[in-house]
Amino acid sequence: MGRHLFKLPDIGEGIAESEIAKWHVKVGDVIKEDQALVDMLTDKAAVEISSPVSGKVLELRGNEGDMAAVGGVLVVIEVEGAGTPGADAEAAPAPSPAPSPAPAPKAAAPAAKTEAPAAPKPEPKSEPKAETAAKPAPAAAAAVNALPRAEGQKPLASPAVRQRAHELGVALQYVCGSGAAGQITHADLDAFIARGGQVISAPTAKGLQQRTGVERIKVIGVRRKIAEAMQRAKQRIPHFAYVEEVDVTELEALRQRLNQQHGGTRGKLTLLPFLVRALANAVTRYPQVNVNYDDEAGIAYRFAALHVGIATQTPSGLVVPVVRHAEALDMWACSTEIKRLANAARDGKAKREELSGSTMTITSLGALGGIVTTPVINAPEVAIIGVNKMVERPMVRQGQVVIRTMMNLSSCFDHRMVDGYDAAEFIQDVRAQLENPAMLFID
Repeated sequence: MGRHLFKLPDIGEGIAESEIAKWHVKVGDVIKEDQALVDMLTDKAAVEISSPVSGKVLELRGNEGDMAAVGGVLVVIEVEGAGTPGADAEAAPAPSPAPSPAPAPKAAAPAAKTEAPAAPKPEPKSEPKAETAAKPAPAAAAAVNALPRAEGQKPLASPAVRQRAHELGVALQYVCGSGAAGQITHADLDAFIARGGQVISAPTAKGLQQRTGVERIKVIGVRRKIAEAMQRAKQRIPHFAYVEEVDVTELEALRQRLNQQHGGTRGKLTLLPFLVRALANAVTRYPQVNVNYDDEAGIAYRFAALHVGIATQTPSGLVVPVVRHAEALDMWACSTEIKRLANAARDGKAKREELSGSTMTITSLGALGGIVTTPVINAPEVAIIGVNKMVERPMVRQGQVVIRTMMNLSSCFDHRMVDGYDAAEFIQDVRAQLENPAMLFID
């Protein structure tokens, strides 16, 4: 029998290390070739790593949430045959250092002169312990907790003292004040508590109870990747936001009409396919927003195609599946692809290539969309389009107050690549198409 050292292979994207997302085996398991060993998390997705050999798992190098270096030993497997050359030496734990011998006790130096033992000193009388002395007798405690002022008289204290007394749970009506006109000071609070004064629990309303306890949660997996990506984006990208309201009354009427006529055969349309079509048209006129910017290399990649990332909430956190070549999809094909990718992402079945390569991202909270948002750019992109909820509002049209269906677009841009004027013109182009939906179908 030999030992096979399974090392973390290069899983692409030029990464030097990856996070252990989930182990599929444990020590002692007998596994077969091509059996799933572990899920490794990259910046985009979880990649399942399979075993190249059959054997018995002897050791797992790392816990879920730990980082593993590419080329480092991940699993030690007992196999038939010789195994990996030199595996026994590499896989064996480092020997513990031998304990150093205890130093021999030093021989007591001989007394130079024999002296008679000293007479024992009388033990001093034991004094009462400070803790016992500080504890008041029952009669003293009753005196401390007696009202020091007339009933109904408000105790004098500064706001800071009142706040501290509230935090300590001390009722000020029991505290004697040593300040001017009997004002209670911080020293009075300290003395009151030291004498065993009455401490009450913090007040609650209608029987409500205070909640205590802190849960310690290690940030790992997709949540850690999201945190790292958002931190990098906010540190390195100079965001600026542009918000515009859009009258989607006509668009919403068209969407409902199309769903009534074709929903049973082609599927229901949401707002997103219409927005994707508007973006695909607008980027041909404003290509500077359809860019990936490599700020380390100082190179901007301007794309002819529009690969739209659709921010999707999943049980593990926010991921961004990508609708590729959105400019070549009609409304129903785009809608079908958005639904397919969103379901795959929520089920954890989206492929790595389906979660990378976007040139612009759309983020929408649907009915929870609020009035205005300031989304974080999905680097290395330079633009993100935020969709807010649709609401009916009174609007003035041709001097008349009418009810219209309104929606805000809250977008953010990378100011290194996109000027404010260009961003405004781009959003106005998108707005014009959405407010006049016939323009969506005109090349």
